[in-house]
Amino acid sequence: MVHGEIWTLKELFVYPNEYIYWSIQIVMYPFMTGLVAGAFVLSSLYHVFGIKELKEMARFALVFSFALLFAAPMPIVLHLQHPFRGINVFMTPHFTSAIAAFGIVFFAYGAIVASELWFLYRKHFVEVALPLKEKKDKGLFEWIKFLVFCSLTLGVYDLSEESLKRDEKAIKVLAGIGIPVACFLHGYAGFIFGSVKANALWMTPLMPVIFIMSAIVSGIALCMLTYIIVMEVRKIKIKSLRKPWRSVRLDSEMSQEDVKGAEISVIKITAKYLLLFMIFAITLELLDLVFRGYTAVKHWDILRTVIYQKDFTNIFLLQYTFGNLIPFVLFLIPGLTIRRAIIGLVLAMMGVFMMRWNVVIGGQAFSLTLSGYMEYIMPIVPRDWETFKEGLGGAVSIFVMPFVLFWIMARIFPVFNAEEKPAAH
Repeated sequence: MVHGEIWTLKELFVYPNEYIYWSIQIVMYPFMTGLVAGAFVLSSLYHVFGIKELKEMARFALVFSFALLFAAPMPIVLHLQHPFRGINVFMTPHFTSAIAAFGIVFFAYGAIVASELWFLYRKHFVEVALPLKEKKDKGLFEWIKFLVFCSLTLGVYDLSEESLKRDEKAIKVLAGIGIPVACFLHGYAGFIFGSVKANALWMTPLMPVIFIMSAIVSGIALCMLTYIIVMEVRKIKIKSLRKPWRSVRLDSEMSQEDVKGAEISVIKITAKYLLLFMIFAITLELLDLVFRGYTAVKHWDILRTVIYQKDFTNIFLLQYTFGNLIPFVLFLIPGLTIRRAIIGLVLAMMGVFMMRWNVVIGGQAFSLTLSGYMEYIMPIVPRDWETFKEGLGGAVSIFVMPFVLFWIMARIFPVFNAEEKPAAH
């Protein structure tokens, strides 16, 4: 059976060998890489621009961005008919191809984020490793913890004020370098679509910029939403247990009164920057749509049918109305609450996802005959491995993966403990 035949529904005049080859995994690919870029930009608002109100959110976003980084290339790996060939992109990176350049950008960005995390949490690693190093009778768990944190220190145990200041400078430099690299990491995905001359819907120089701006929106929205949910769950859990909370820090305890939920002040200040990038993203998308209609270039007749008829619900209702307009209004109305923020964040993420869906799936909706259409019927109940990885199951698995990784990383990095001990001299 031909790849794509299972989920492709044809209408009118379509070539026999034409199918929807790029399925939900190619939608998830730019969506996940966008979350990586957006989360890193959010963390850089504190580390580079010194917005102190975002300190706690910045720590959270940086670790989350690192977790998202491992999930970003997985949609491509799952989509490949020979997934082991995907490693060639990382083993032979070069700039003669946008996909091949991904290897260079991916490893460069990963090194930047890993280095920034090390400088940010080096003090914590040392504070955990030193007491364990001095302890003589260590159990199995303590030995494992000792080996992990000693390895993470990289042999640097200096906690002097001068050393910590050098760490802060390094964090700021790395965050500044990481912003353009993170944008390029996702912008190249838009470059791939925008450079396809054979497809009238994708061929636009605005595509990379639109992808970057919408990526920042989705990344900030996901970090805010996850932050709210995690903080509220921790608050409820501590109150229900009615006993002291033992944090990740060694010999550090936090009472029920100290464990707070998501602070509305942090949500409000972060929402302001989310609104700013939403304005940029919406403006660029509408500008592209108006420009296409005004110029009415080649293939506009078939594009107009797809945009205003076939995909009208996906584009104008789900993407623009529910995904852009409603969350924009929710955040713009004064007196933002946690409940309203959650609704707005979910809708904003849905809007960005639908933008990816309309670009990837909508770009394949019209036949090369210019007289027929194709529709993607996403497999919901998998019948085999192919329908699982190219259907709902594969998409959900990719989306859940960074949350699992973040839960593991939170055991190493004190994401939820913003208070710091005074430095040892």
